[in-house]
Amino acid sequence: MTSRLVRFFLALLLALLTAAAATFGAAWLWRAIGGAPMSVHGWIALGLGIFGSVALAGGLMWLAFKSSREGWDDRVDNSLDPGRERGED
Repeated sequence: MTSRLVRFFLALLLALLTAAAATFGAAWLWRAIGGAPMSVHGWIALGLGIFGSVALAGGLMWLAFKSSREGWDDRVDNSLDPGRERGED
């Protein structure tokens, strides 16, 4: 159980570091192309936007894998779908 928790926090730390690197990379690119300087509020908004996108993508992927492992996709009744004949899988 402890090793599982440690792996989770290491993965979370890796995701946060990746988001921070992406934030600084985007800001560097913005300045390299001659964009306006960003205020502190701009940095915060950019960081929250990137973190939110990564968190949403990770959460949706987690749900997809969980659904696949637990067989939720197999329990769907498709018999009422238009164009589907009764008895087909």
